[in-house]
Amino acid sequence: MEPLRDGDPRAIGGYALVCRIGSGGMGQVFLGESAAGHQAAVKVIKPSVLDEDTRVRFLSEVDSLKTVYGPFVAAFVDADAAADQPWLAVEYVPGPDLRSFVDAHGPLPLVETASLGALLAEGLGTVHAAGLLHRDLKPQNILLSAYGPKLIDFGLAVLAERRTVLTATGFVVGSVLCMPPEQARGEHRLEPPADVYALGAVLLFAATGHYPYSGPTWQAVALRIEDPLTPPDLDGLPPELEPLLTDMLALDPAARPTLPQVVERLVRIINEQGLTALQAKRRLTERTPEITVPQLPASAFQHLSGDGGVAYSPTVVDVAASGDDEEQRTHPAPGTERPGENGGEDDGAAADAHEAPAPVPAGTHGRPDAPGPGSTGTRLTAPLRIAERLRVGYARDARF
Repeated sequence: MEPLRDGDPRAIGGYALVCRIGSGGMGQVFLGESAAGHQAAVKVIKPSVLDEDTRVRFLSEVDSLKTVYGPFVAAFVDADAAADQPWLAVEYVPGPDLRSFVDAHGPLPLVETASLGALLAEGLGTVHAAGLLHRDLKPQNILLSAYGPKLIDFGLAVLAERRTVLTATGFVVGSVLCMPPEQARGEHRLEPPADVYALGAVLLFAATGHYPYSGPTWQAVALRIEDPLTPPDLDGLPPELEPLLTDMLALDPAARPTLPQVVERLVRIINEQGLTALQAKRRLTERTPEITVPQLPASAFQHLSGDGGVAYSPTVVDVAASGDDEEQRTHPAPGTERPGENGGEDDGAAADAHEAPAPVPAGTHGRPDAPGPGSTGTRLTAPLRIAERLRVGYARDARF
């Protein structure tokens, strides 16, 4: 997080803006607070992303995404594509993304990785049941919360894809490091196995700290992904996970397991370690650090009107707290973008594959009730703390 800059808006859609959360190919994300005290992540879309034609598509896409419901899937709260500064808002979840966590604390153990994968597979199943695909699943699009992981940013790659001019090699938007071969070839008619491949790449990163393929540029990585003679790099992967991830990262989409099969095989691994799925989930959530944020003074809300606010939904979370791979790893400060990235292509496409470790919020320290890093910044107000305790307690006891 970083303070607001001089040119940043101070209010969007009925939310007073507190600070910057991060940035990505679609725009800048702010932490907002409503007059009633509800915190939300408010993403202001870049003007280059939405011309007059794509504003209509944006509204249609948002309506579709609002139909997705599930405990481990983020859903949109509200959006205004007709505003001078198009925006969308989602509930803010005070937890790190998976890549930042692994970069700071190392790979997850076997049981926690298996639990993460099973929970995310069920979350992706919810997305697919709504007739959507994620298309850009990667570690920074997974938030670790005290009540389980959250999928974010599903569907936004579709919006970027609609206005992206393909390069000579046919590369399209998305993170090349987790991209399935069919997407790396520039195919637009993707099917659910594409998300299964990306989930396999995410789990490989969670368990080892590296991706299936690497290279000096995104073009080099894309070529390796498509090459049937170059198997994915599974070095350091626990042997219990190797058969499943080998299948999930298969070159042929038809050879990959379905999401229910992924869940079944991961739960079997958990059971073989002498634990239930619920016990594994608790071990995962106990590793999750708590992040709190500054609060606004009462004067910050005086300019908010009584209308135009964003509706509250208890199932949504920050959509794009982290930006593209290359942005986050080469710039310590959130919101900093690299000029001329992707060889002149727009912000939605991936760039160089070799990147420096992602930044971790400053001030993180241990807390007595959980291992790993703890809370940062100012504590939440009492009503919010009580509500969060109730929510976390319920979610921890819930099966995925």
